[in-house]
Amino acid sequence: MELTVYGAEAVCASCVQAPPSKTTAEWLESALSRKFREKMLVRYIDIYQPETEKDRVYCTKILADDFFYPLVVHEDEVLGEGFISLKPIVQFCIRNGMTPLDNSGRSAE
Repeated sequence: MELTVYGAEAVCASCVQAPPSKTTAEWLESALSRKFREKMLVRYIDIYQPETEKDRVYCTKILADDFFYPLVVHEDEVLGEGFISLKPIVQFCIRNGMTPLDNSGRSAE
């Protein structure tokens, strides 16, 4: 599964207490790798340097203040914006077939 985190080096003006977007992407990838058996890829995209046309669409919406950043997206579904919470993203991953690990690092099945 792949998630994309859109953001910028500067912290979003509306999310002053939130960590920087790149830090959020790194934290999210690390946290999800400890929660699931499957590999999770988290892409970080700077809103001023989109890589694809889809990235360009989300970056334009962020710059137009339609979304706060960091913005976490899977395909066309927004999973979080601004202050990112792990729980809804974990629940999304489980609903989409990822296998959770128990606390010992083994599959919870």
